Amino acid sequence: MEISDGIEEDKIEQSQEEEVPHQQLKGKKLSCHKLRRHDSLDIESSSIRGLHGHDSKTMAWKVILHLAFQSIGIVYGDIGTSPLYVFESTFTKGINHNDDILGVLSMIFYTLTLIPLVKYVFVVLRANDSGDGGTFALYSLICRYAKVGLIPSQQAEDQEVSNFKLDSPNNSLKRASWLKSKLENSQFAKLFLLYATMLGTSMVIGDGVLTPCISVLSAVGGIKKATSAVTDDIIVWISVAILICLFSIQRFGTDKVGYTFAPIICIWFAFIGGIGIFNFIKFDPTVVKALNPQYIIEYFQRNKKEAWVSLGGIVLAITGTEALFADVGHFTVRSIQISMCSVTYPALIFAYTGQAAFLRKHIDLVGDTFFKSIPGPLYWPMFGIAILAAIIASQAMISGSFSIIQQSLSLGCFPRVKIVHTSTKYEGQVYIPEINYLLMLACVAVTLGFRSTTSIGNAYGIAVVFVMTLTSSFLVLIMIMIWKTHILLIISYVLVIGTVELVYLSSVLYKFDQGGYLPLAFAAVLMTIMYVWNDVYRRKYYYELDHKIPPDKLKEVITGTNINQMPGLAIFYSELVQGIPPIFKHYVANVPALHSVLVFVSIKSLPISKVPTEQRFLFRRVETKEHNVFRCVVRYGYLDVRNEHEPFEKMLIEMLKDFIANQVFWLSQNVLNNDENGGELDDGVVDGENENKDVKQVDEEKRQEAIEKEIEAVDKAWCAGVVHLFGENEVIARKGAGIGRRIIIDYAYNFLKRNLRQSDKVFNIPHKRMLKVGMTYEL
Repeated sequence: MEISDGIEEDKIEQSQEEEVPHQQLKGKKLSCHKLRRHDSLDIESSSIRGLHGHDSKTMAWKVILHLAFQSIGIVYGDIGTSPLYVFESTFTKGINHNDDILGVLSMIFYTLTLIPLVKYVFVVLRANDSGDGGTFALYSLICRYAKVGLIPSQQAEDQEVSNFKLDSPNNSLKRASWLKSKLENSQFAKLFLLYATMLGTSMVIGDGVLTPCISVLSAVGGIKKATSAVTDDIIVWISVAILICLFSIQRFGTDKVGYTFAPIICIWFAFIGGIGIFNFIKFDPTVVKALNPQYIIEYFQRNKKEAWVSLGGIVLAITGTEALFADVGHFTVRSIQISMCSVTYPALIFAYTGQAAFLRKHIDLVGDTFFKSIPGPLYWPMFGIAILAAIIASQAMISGSFSIIQQSLSLGCFPRVKIVHTSTKYEGQVYIPEINYLLMLACVAVTLGFRSTTSIGNAYGIAVVFVMTLTSSFLVLIMIMIWKTHILLIISYVLVIGTVELVYLSSVLYKFDQGGYLPLAFAAVLMTIMYVWNDVYRRKYYYELDHKIPPDKLKEVITGTNINQMPGLAIFYSELVQGIPPIFKHYVANVPALHSVLVFVSIKSLPISKVPTEQRFLFRRVETKEHNVFRCVVRYGYLDVRNEHEPFEKMLIEMLKDFIANQVFWLSQNVLNNDENGGELDDGVVDGENENKDVKQVDEEKRQEAIEKEIEAVDKAWCAGVVHLFGENEVIARKGAGIGRRIIIDYAYNFLKRNLRQSDKVFNIPHKRMLKVGMTYEL
């Protein structure tokens, strides 16, 4: 399967991609591009360029093995504890025929091999978006190649970021170009991809609620086998206490949590694998016959509809598989491949094989297969490890939920929350306080509400299989457009993997009324939040785009006779990437004073993991007469840490001075004759063909003097004080809007905005130097 070189298999250490301090950038020879007549900033621009920070595709094996060890404790808790209940959940009405055990074992073996191992470990993990995984990573990868995003913030300069680039489709493969064209020209296709991504993401987060509930309840429920004095109420309240403790330790980060949990899960895998081998040798080595898929056919022939219904129990063997992909941002592709192939997969195969061998001799014990198959001397140690492992199982989906919400934020599909990067050694390990507490409250509510694992178990399958099917659908698009995979391989994937997942999906939907509605209910709530936020976000962006200040009007606003100039530097933030937002005119109309240096800043997230610091700032000069006014688009990736290694303000100003020092094309005859006649600086654009001629006309000493004078003006403004101006726009539905739009904008969106983190908190702006400018948008 051909894979684009633009999709990196591994990520490198944080230290290799850390933001470069401004002291290191200072003095670099930064080159400028030739200016375009029309570019994405409306007027000519240049991006600061330096050394390309290409990610290394190699990583020290010591680091990879460390991450592989950590991943065992974070990623595999859910799928690793499935042997506790798979056979019990499959044979809910007992075993009717001895060979049914072989049929179920055969399905477990091929399901584990096809889905977690072949599909995810060797195929899906390679579809990571510069190291990030999950449903939104697949969507953003498609957005990078095809223009299917609904926000018109794409810029030609984005293609210049070193790790943004993807291979273009081969002209001989018209299939890729045809599909890309269809997606880009269909508004329905764009909306469908976005909403399908939202739904899949919501299902994964919903699974992050269900997994802790069923894992902890299953673990604590085992106490009843040790003593009959423990009641169901006590079990429920103990479970609630454990859940609160589990979510409380998330703030310590994946790094510390992983090292804490990994040894326990390693011991767990060693126990279940060893006991499986013991049972296989002792009871029935002939269960290896289950490698023959003929037993699957015979199982369905004997049991018909009951066999199809039992697939809902077999699919529990692969619960938590999506965490392999969702959590790849916390680790690396190679580390997860190593831990899966060397530890998890063999241990699970041995465990299920040993249980099948035990059941062949003890059919009547299927209701308690796991604990009954443990040799006597190991029962109590295994019981203790099982409780710990079942509790840890919830960690995989909690970490995955943090990762995918981080991705959804960058695409404007989730309300603003604080992203905390918890590791200085490994990139991608994040913690989101608001989401952590909301997940905890949801888990506690489900535990107190359902009070048993039966209904929660029925809900498990729908969320898991639905997300797997969605991942396969997106993967087919990537195979066609980006990887340019041979059509026969794509058809084979769809026929084999796709068919298996659709059969499982049809089975788990059968249990919808038995608790299967729970993940759909969670998904409905989360998707409603995401839809409301994204819908109004897009409407606001288009409103500002339609009402932005034209260049000629901007001159009138800045050079108005009633405008006073004050010393200092003002940074005006907005979400608009192209042009000056309308809120600036509103500000000047009410405060007729401007600082000596004004920078319009747009914070923009690119659909990549990291943006090299020297490629982060995209500047242009807006006005070159009496005022120093600049436009700047600041580009971040998913995993970029904001304001932690270097203050944003200092970085911006240092980069602005570098831009001024390297921008030679704006100089006109005014610089040359400034001392002679004081003529005004020409505002026209210097074409590329006249570039050499103009530069030769400029006296080098006076050019350097002009640059130094302007940099000095920026330094003086900086010393005089920096003010951060935030455009806090209120949104209301326009007159005549339908009731649906009024509910979404006036009530739902504004409720979310009031109760979640504001922009100044996200960017850590000092309150003493912050000014909010309000304006009402009628959408």
